[in-house]
Amino acid sequence: MSRVTRFAPSPTGHLHIGHAYSAIFAQNLAKNTNDQFLLRIEDIDTTRCRKEFEKGIFEDLKWLGLEWLEPVRRQSEHLDDYLLAISILDEEKLIYPCFCTRAKIKEEIERAGVAPHSYGEAVYPGFCKKLTTLEREELIEKGHVPALRLDMTAAFRRTGVIEWRDYEKGKVRSDPRIHGDIVLARKDIKTSYHLSATIDDHIQGVTLVTRGEDLEGVTDIHRLLQEILNLEEPEYLHHKILKDEQGNKFSKRSRSTSIQSLRAAGYTQTEIINMIESML
Repeated sequence: MSRVTRFAPSPTGHLHIGHAYSAIFAQNLAKNTNDQFLLRIEDIDTTRCRKEFEKGIFEDLKWLGLEWLEPVRRQSEHLDDYLLAISILDEEKLIYPCFCTRAKIKEEIERAGVAPHSYGEAVYPGFCKKLTTLEREELIEKGHVPALRLDMTAAFRRTGVIEWRDYEKGKVRSDPRIHGDIVLARKDIKTSYHLSATIDDHIQGVTLVTRGEDLEGVTDIHRLLQEILNLEEPEYLHHKILKDEQGNKFSKRSRSTSIQSLRAAGYTQTEIINMIESML
């Protein structure tokens, strides 16, 4: 069976050598004649994504010698796919509207004392889950726009402990309840990274999701969504994250390590690849 991998950057800044490594890593795994390497532009965040950054992504990847299957999927062009998934979850009573602001959530968590944490963030305490239908309708009539959260308790009743296939480790078991009621549709975008990435991987037939080890902690969320939406299950491989001399993860804000700045400084493709390999 042919393998399908993908590189899915967000055009919120210039690509850096960490991105280059991730893209090359994914393409190298799709090296057989019948395998496919896809490029996806995750541009749902309209407040941060820029066309000039997207153009730069294409230029940098081509300069590095990468090739991908056309057409490129842009998330902003497929919002209906995510809305359909939301409607299915709504019909099955697996999501609910949340009117809380980040400030309110932070305030309530601090007031309650120590709260469990999921992947570096405090777990949402579920204030809006307790609202009645009438209370929700009144808030909407007053102009309050809700986000949509997954009812993790209801979802877990359907799935139980989640299992997923790791390319190197084999079968992995985890409990998605540690994440609490995650946001599946933001107030301004009506989708989220978790939902859109999971839907996209299914639609594009991705069989091996390769991404940084910093995202391994959310794989159980994506597997949960696959289960409750009856989507295909890919395999996962979480690769090492490149870091600078101080041990910090490379950031889009670090212009000195962007592919564009390195190219402008006269680095060749081979030199950049050697630079990446020296950091591993």
